[in-house]
Amino acid sequence: MIKRPDTKKARLNRHKRVRGKVSGTAERPRLCVFRSTNNIYAQLIDDVKGVTLAQASSLDKTISGYGGNKDAAKAVGKLIAERAAEKNITTVVFDRGGNIYHGRVKELAEGAREGGLNF
Repeated sequence: MIKRPDTKKARLNRHKRVRGKVSGTAERPRLCVFRSTNNIYAQLIDDVKGVTLAQASSLDKTISGYGGNKDAAKAVGKLIAERAAEKNITTVVFDRGGNIYHGRVKELAEGAREGGLNF
C-alpha cells in the first residue's frame, strides 16, 4: 500500500520553520499570506504587540470575481499595500505561510511591491 504524504501537515511544518526566523515589528510588520482553495488573504501583523495592523482578502467588496486565481491575488497585494500606506508602513517582512513562492503567492507579493511595499 502506498502512503500518500500529508501535504497540510508538511505546509504547517514549513510555516513553523519560517516563523522561527521571521518576526514583525511596528516599524516593519510581517506580511502574512494564507491561501485557501477559493480565496487568498493577507495581513500585516505586529508580533511584538500581537496585533493585526491591516488586512485584505479576495472577499473584500472592492475585489470582484473569483478569488482563487492570480488576478485576485495581485489585486489583494495592491489592496494590502494601499492599506499599509494609509498607516505609513513602507517596509515589511514577507511570510509566505509555508507555501511555495509560486503562482498566487508570488502574484500577491508582486502586487504588493507594485503598490509600494518594500521587501
